[in-house]
Amino acid sequence: MRRLINQQPGGGERVLLGLLPFLLLVAGYLLASQLRLAANAGDKLLPAPATLWSSVHDYALAEDARSGEFLFWADTLASLRRIGLALLISAGTGLLLALGIGVVPRLRALLAPLVGAIAMVPPLAILPILFIVVGLEETAKVSLIVIGITPVIVRDLAMRVAELPAEQLIKVQTLGASTWQIVLRVVLPQLWPRLIDAVRLQLGSAWLYLIAAEAIASTEGLGYRIFLVRRYLAMDVILPYVVWITVLAVAFDFGLRQLRRRAFRWAEAA
Repeated sequence: MRRLINQQPGGGERVLLGLLPFLLLVAGYLLASQLRLAANAGDKLLPAPATLWSSVHDYALAEDARSGEFLFWADTLASLRRIGLALLISAGTGLLLALGIGVVPRLRALLAPLVGAIAMVPPLAILPILFIVVGLEETAKVSLIVIGITPVIVRDLAMRVAELPAEQLIKVQTLGASTWQIVLRVVLPQLWPRLIDAVRLQLGSAWLYLIAAEAIASTEGLGYRIFLVRRYLAMDVILPYVVWITVLAVAFDFGLRQLRRRAFRWAEAA
């Protein structure tokens, strides 16, 4: 008898199994919406598909009468600009700090406790401080994401440096390599795949901080729009925006996964 642990699904079966939970969610929503609307035609909690499409059309395919913009796409571009910049800053800063902490003992003694302490601070708790210090503009929103995810990226990459076989470092030093050569030729190449993984794992947190910042102080963005219309119980707007945020996050993750797979095939094999 074949054990379940050894039963691998085929290509078609894997696709069907992956789609099944989503299909069940959609079916459950349609059924619940139909039942609630049958009991109360004015129910706003679970709007009908036609109502959802009408709202998507108004926000994504029709210009706003006041601003002349397509609000859905303007909000999307604003949020993508903020989170994209924050991820780039976090990845670059995290890589540099992790190299210093992982390779140089004195820097490790100096910076590791500080990074560990900052990683324990709830980023949302310092959001009011950011707004007071740097204002309500883009800097505060980007800074919140950077402060929230950079320490975690640093600690993850530093742990990866600590896991490198000591034999590698001993051999290159025996061959006369300097500290910079060790960093550039031995440590850094092995950190690139881990950096991509670290950023992928922080995508959920990055979106959380972005939505929170936009909800509190912004005039555009996906989070801003969700919290703007919530006062009207506009679930026909909120639900498409939430689904769109999920699609964007999945697209980010897929892109990073493909980048890792294509750029670092040796890491995939390992």
